[in-house]
Amino acid sequence: MSRVNATEVVNSFFDAYRNHDVERMVDLCDEMARFRSMPFEVWRKQRVIRGDGKANTVGKILWRGLIESFPDLTNRVTKIISDKHGNIAAEVVISGTQAKPWSSVGSLGRSFQSPHLFVFHVNADGKIDNIRSYSDNAAVRTQLGCLDVD
Repeated sequence: MSRVNATEVVNSFFDAYRNHDVERMVDLCDEMARFRSMPFEVWRKQRVIRGDGKANTVGKILWRGLIESFPDLTNRVTKIISDKHGNIAAEVVISGTQAKPWSSVGSLGRSFQSPHLFVFHVNADGKIDNIRSYSDNAAVRTQLGCLDVD
């Protein structure tokens, strides 16, 4: 995978995310692509979903949940660096205004803005096969008015 093509794939991923096109985000990933969001977990009625699994399962659930709770969710890619082996690091600011409860955070109508570091690998077929995301979940929860940040 050439450096330019891998970067284009990652830019397309964030374009799809900005357009709330989760199916396109998943289509840009290999069907076995790993996904890991380091500080993330969602409490559901009968289980806890942690941000670790496959892009087409755990990633899809996380992205849809964010878009549903933050209908104006957007991202701004501030920097991308890559190598000739398909490794991409992207600095991205994600922001939005909460309209519905998200995870254990009730909606107060507040906004958040959070810098993220994403580390991707794009394989020789031009598909993302690994996504890792690093962010400060406690800062996001605080911006949304949730002072219980465990």
